[in-house]
Amino acid sequence: MKKVFIDTMGCQMNKSDTERMLGMLSHFDYEETKEPEQADLLMINTCSIRQLSEDKAFSAVGTWGKWKKEGKNIKIGFCGCVAQQKAQEIFKRAPYVDFVLGTHKIYSLPEIIKRINNGEKVCECTETNSTEDDLAKKYEIERVKGVNAWIPITEGCNNFCTYCIVPYTRGRERSRQPEIIIKEAQDALDAGFKEITLLGQNVDSYGKDFKDKNYRLAELLKDLNALEGKFRIRFVTSYPTDITDELIQTALELDKVCEYFHIPMQSGSTEVLKAMNRRYTREEYAEIVKKVREKIADVTITSDFIAGFPGETEEQFVETLTAIDEFELDYSNVAAYSPREKTVAARWVDKYIPEDVKNERFQRLNKKIQENCLKSNLKYVNREMEVLVENFYEHKGKMINTGKTRNFKTVHIPCDKDLTGEFVNVKITGAKTWYLKGEII
Repeated sequence: MKKVFIDTMGCQMNKSDTERMLGMLSHFDYEETKEPEQADLLMINTCSIRQLSEDKAFSAVGTWGKWKKEGKNIKIGFCGCVAQQKAQEIFKRAPYVDFVLGTHKIYSLPEIIKRINNGEKVCECTETNSTEDDLAKKYEIERVKGVNAWIPITEGCNNFCTYCIVPYTRGRERSRQPEIIIKEAQDALDAGFKEITLLGQNVDSYGKDFKDKNYRLAELLKDLNALEGKFRIRFVTSYPTDITDELIQTALELDKVCEYFHIPMQSGSTEVLKAMNRRYTREEYAEIVKKVREKIADVTITSDFIAGFPGETEEQFVETLTAIDEFELDYSNVAAYSPREKTVAARWVDKYIPEDVKNERFQRLNKKIQENCLKSNLKYVNREMEVLVENFYEHKGKMINTGKTRNFKTVHIPCDKDLTGEFVNVKITGAKTWYLKGEII
């Protein structure tokens, strides 16, 4: 068996793509290694959301390139969103790379491996409208053993937010056929997985491109919920205005769908949201959050925010801080604005926020997130909750099981027995910023 190492950067969609690539490679006598020094094939699955991520990717393959120059017999692949964006340019910057593979063509990987083994350099970054169905059946996904299975249900994005590179790297929205998704979910459950997470850049726009406009995310959730066995269902990421009353009601009624919504807001200022080309106001976002909270008890709502968007004033930034408090957001991912090639906002150089101001706002935003995360966690102290255990490890001489509640709270449980993959009932005994402490009942 040859060994492959894949360094995966960025979102859960990239992690899912890596799973698919590992599944295909297993048909060509490759097995995964976590040690790059042991690998015959080294691949990086890149993220282009921020410049820092892109720079890290080229730094990583630069190290592998040195190994190659020193005589190590290895092949190097550059994959993912940066590959889709830069294509042939990557060979100029990193001539030791053997193949470049974009997000639209991951099912071309088996053919690419044959070609690079024959001495070719290959770049596969064209956009394609062909379906995955035949290749997906030929190269069945062989998931890394675990508890949580990520299943893409949509790919791409139609929104063209002015800061975001995703429509250029992932293409326009495309929904996978429900029968393929349901089979993939059933296969994961048969393999012992206990949680299914449905993925999409805008997951609740699922089915908009179908001829049958009546089959949307709510219908898919109902079909998945009907599968036998005890397991959980989650879905991310939601675009605020695509969260319908029907979807909220469906999430409430289905016993396997978890009390968790990830609803990126990006800014608390209506003026900034307009500049971002987000199709909602602060008031509309507030109404959506209110509907979800009124319907679903103990729901966790998380979000995303950008600090220092071009033209953002201090007053507009403060509106973001107050939004986090007003909507009682349980946790949020935060980032300082990073201009991305091809996006509209990248051209607004005269509106760029000075780096020191941007970084100072980023720090204040982080502090606000930490405050609210702790406040959210404290609400659950002395409550009894169900936890799906995901990991078992030693910490300071004690064995710890770590898992998630239905509403996506991380819980640390001291216990000498490995309970990975089991549902356990715990009493919450304490709260920290990023996790809860629990004891098995």
